[in-house]
Amino acid sequence: MAIEIERKYLVKDKRWRKYASNGSTLRQAYLLAAAQRSVRVRTIDDLRATLTVKVRLGPLRREEFQYEIPYADALQIFRHCVGVVVEKTRHEVVDAGQRWEIDVYHGIHQGLTVAEIELQSESDLFPRPVWLGIEITGEFRYSNQVLAMARLAPGQSGRETIS
Repeated sequence: MAIEIERKYLVKDKRWRKYASNGSTLRQAYLLAAAQRSVRVRTIDDLRATLTVKVRLGPLRREEFQYEIPYADALQIFRHCVGVVVEKTRHEVVDAGQRWEIDVYHGIHQGLTVAEIELQSESDLFPRPVWLGIEITGEFRYSNQVLAMARLAPGQSGRETIS
């Protein structure tokens, strides 16, 4: 078990890209999406998969239990998930010695770009990169679990991208 302490921000422009890693393609969906806990399945670059349980302890803190699972199992689990599959490319950027994860969303959330930083303590201070927009920490409408519960157009299952 790990304690996850993170802050999230919208990204206001593309200046971060010149410092970014190539990125990994992530697809994730939820078996359980409740206010204080979730169970998520995720595939990474169509090669690996994880099953993650998160329990919210406060505005910035969560317990996180993450396990590698067989990729084929993840594809089967996707069939039982609620909502839609969230698709994004995750890039890593190091700015002023701080590691940021930048998620560029695809599919029904195309156009959304979010930066998050993991901290050791809720009181940690860090320099804000120039490309960072407004803070959205604790704004549930930007959580992946809420994005996965987004309403779909009639006839759309949200699982068309899973192979």
